[in-house]
Amino acid sequence: MASIPSRRPEIPGARRPVRRRCRLPSPADGSAERFREALERAKLDAMKELAYGAGHEINNPLANIAARAQSMLKRETDAEKRRWLEVIHRQAMRAHEMIADLMLFARPPAMERAPVDVWALVQQSADEHRAEAEKAGIVLRTSTSADEDPVWADATQLAVALGAVIRNAIEAIGENGAIEVCVRDAPGWRVIEVHDSGPGISEAVRPHLFDPFFSGREAGRGLGFGLSKCWRIVTDLGGRVEAASPPGGGAVLSLWLPIDR
Repeated sequence: MASIPSRRPEIPGARRPVRRRCRLPSPADGSAERFREALERAKLDAMKELAYGAGHEINNPLANIAARAQSMLKRETDAEKRRWLEVIHRQAMRAHEMIADLMLFARPPAMERAPVDVWALVQQSADEHRAEAEKAGIVLRTSTSADEDPVWADATQLAVALGAVIRNAIEAIGENGAIEVCVRDAPGWRVIEVHDSGPGISEAVRPHLFDPFFSGREAGRGLGFGLSKCWRIVTDLGGRVEAASPPGGGAVLSLWLPIDR
């Protein structure tokens, strides 16, 4: 039997593969950072579309469950059955609120900008959350060193963003602590800072703090979509959100709002 050649015979005139050196992104020219940012934007866009589509489909059966449970509650007289129906209704509404947050992150409403008194908005938001804080033994204070000039923003959406940060601070502390919401000015910016005496933000959690699908439950932060919602609203207003853990403990979340239109 004839032996089989171990190599293919070369075909005259065949083109040999061209070998080129691949130029890897280098930190020096910033291409690696640009690639990372582009990848993050693509991932975020994909998550937003998935979130909006899934949220729309899930919301309809949730609304049906909540409505049926509420209707049955009106007719039910048995105490045990009423208790279970209340649980069903409450959990369905909780899921509905989470889906609403998810859809808001995916496609927020158009901003209705107008002059906003940031200090008045901070005081109002603090008043709305003070009872919840005091129930947990948390002191909630406010202070300002900023000018009285208003900023150009959507007051309703900004209140939603700030409320999410304050609730996150309450959850992070748990019991017995302090929260201070400060307003200050920086060149071109009005800054709202929420200081809390909680456990701080670890280096592992910080890069993912505003990710909608990341849970920093072990750190008491990143629960649900609150901070993601805050980040999306402030970003759409032309601002930014920053997080820090001071050396003395606790955490500071800062909402930077442009003063100019």
